Amino acid sequence: MIHITLPDGSQREYPGPVTVAEVAASIGSGLAKAALAGKVGDKVVDTSYRIEQDSPLSIVTAKDADGLEVIRHSTAHLLAYAVKELFPEAQVTIGPVIENGFFYDFAYKRPFTPEDLEAIEKRMAQLAAKDEPVTRRVLPRDEAVAYFKGLGEHYKAEIIAGIPSSEDVSLYREGGFEDLCRGPHVPSTGKLKHFKLMKVAGAYWRGDHRNEMLQRIYGTAWATKEELQHYLTMLEEAEKRDHRKLGRELDLFHIDEHSPGTVFWHPKGWTLWQEVEQYMRRVYRDNGYQEVKGPQILDKTLWEKTGHWDKYRENMFTTESEKRDYALKPMNCPGHILIFKQGIKSYRDLPLRYGEFGQCHRNEPTGGLHGIMRVRAFTQDDGHIFCTENQIQPEVLAFTRLLQDVYRDFGFTDIIYKVATRPEARIGSDESWDKAETALINSLDASGCVYEISPGEGAFYGPKIEYTLKDAIGRQWQCGTIQVDFSMPERLDAEYVGEDGNRHRPVMLHRAIVGSLERFIGILIEQHAGALPVWLAPVQVGVLNITDAQAGYCREIAEKLALADLQHPLRVALDLRNEKITYKIREHSLQKLPFILVAGEKERAAGAVAVRARGNKDLGVMPVDEFIRLVTSAIADKA
Repeated sequence: MIHITLPDGSQREYPGPVTVAEVAASIGSGLAKAALAGKVGDKVVDTSYRIEQDSPLSIVTAKDADGLEVIRHSTAHLLAYAVKELFPEAQVTIGPVIENGFFYDFAYKRPFTPEDLEAIEKRMAQLAAKDEPVTRRVLPRDEAVAYFKGLGEHYKAEIIAGIPSSEDVSLYREGGFEDLCRGPHVPSTGKLKHFKLMKVAGAYWRGDHRNEMLQRIYGTAWATKEELQHYLTMLEEAEKRDHRKLGRELDLFHIDEHSPGTVFWHPKGWTLWQEVEQYMRRVYRDNGYQEVKGPQILDKTLWEKTGHWDKYRENMFTTESEKRDYALKPMNCPGHILIFKQGIKSYRDLPLRYGEFGQCHRNEPTGGLHGIMRVRAFTQDDGHIFCTENQIQPEVLAFTRLLQDVYRDFGFTDIIYKVATRPEARIGSDESWDKAETALINSLDASGCVYEISPGEGAFYGPKIEYTLKDAIGRQWQCGTIQVDFSMPERLDAEYVGEDGNRHRPVMLHRAIVGSLERFIGILIEQHAGALPVWLAPVQVGVLNITDAQAGYCREIAEKLALADLQHPLRVALDLRNEKITYKIREHSLQKLPFILVAGEKERAAGAVAVRARGNKDLGVMPVDEFIRLVTSAIADKA
């Protein structure tokens, strides 16, 4: 007898080996119809999988994360099936699942066109409607190589030839198409209903630029029509919010081929940068951080001591002078330890908090660069706290509360918290890890945060908390982090004198709130669709005259606004051009100014202005002093 234990703890008994599909059918016809796969223990398997011993089993449906993974994996195969039907000479290579979808790489004699993509998607729908069963078979490695060579699929044969000869390989067939795959897959193509092909891009075979260029077709697949439509709508909205597009339209920055992966900030963009940096500088000052500044270039031997040279060398920019090797710093931590080591530190000095707006360089591959979101030169709001083990929890608690306040000011209130715990390969005693992990978890409990545990995803030197923002259209951005490090103070011989008069190693907390300022500004632009809050807007107020007769009055208004708050002078654009007022209003509205002030003869005579707020909102005519109170209040409230 075979005993199957279901997720609710109940058991079912079968006289002999039983498939996942048969278990689902024995529970009910509805579940049998919905079943996409099974989960035996931690392993996701096909519905045809035979269970031959007592096992726990979950039936996987489209409502499960594993089910969505199976749908996307199977849809990639459906894509390859359709391509082979329409373009028999195309060769298939690999087709994995990726975030929100899948892709498949093909070798074909000419580029696929948008019209081809439409035809492929239509053929996929036709094949899915046939509801052909998806079946699995196993072949010896060499037999599989010969089989695919016989089909003219040389790329697939090469992939299989790289598998040890002693291993068998599994193949999945649907209709006239058979592909190499570990699986699992849906039981039939009829389960694949909600998908769309997105684009074609180039990709090197095996990711190596020395190999031939293939064509990569991207697609997305979802469990329901509503989920697919929601995702496509989100993509449309994301395209409107693309920081690269808005950066051009709002004249904030540009990326230039003369320095790939770095940012050329224009005056308005640099104003935005400075608002973010100066805000974070005040956060440092008000929360016990001492701002420091380390050098850009450090000797290779330092990076060898920290372990970065062995593990990170290919991502570091290097240089040489007088027969010494140096590297541009990819992070600020070693420099902060060197500062800490200057002079004798006592337990009374701890916790010691250093902050730096440190520019770092990382040699990211060209294909991975993305506007100002992923660059080769970036500045971090980097901070390091040197403390004792007993101080970890209060420091992390204070940091989390500070981070929440900062994110709220920038317009983010939805934060995801994850605690990444010890990996198998790690350093330090279990006792230290226990203490560090407990401190992180207790700090989040004390903050009232709901959090997830990410087992084994900590760094080799210590656990960490990752803080992920959800933006206005539901996308997630991991920005903040605090990491417990036992390793680097040891490697670089950092010490403090304890209360007992002996020398001790400090614990080092690596922490960042916004992370890369470049990336965070890109996120801000997309979060607010370029319509930045008043306090961040590069230009806060436009002052426009209707005729030349009001030019002098408008100059007086602009000067009064600029001097309204000497601590935070208002940023004003004075437009006295001889253009129609409707044209000027439209032009400044497209620049997403928070406020536009218009002065004609009536306003000049009354010492007032006509106020328009962003979004074409007419706030009426008001005295200049009243407007100043309105705008300065909005800035103070971070509105």
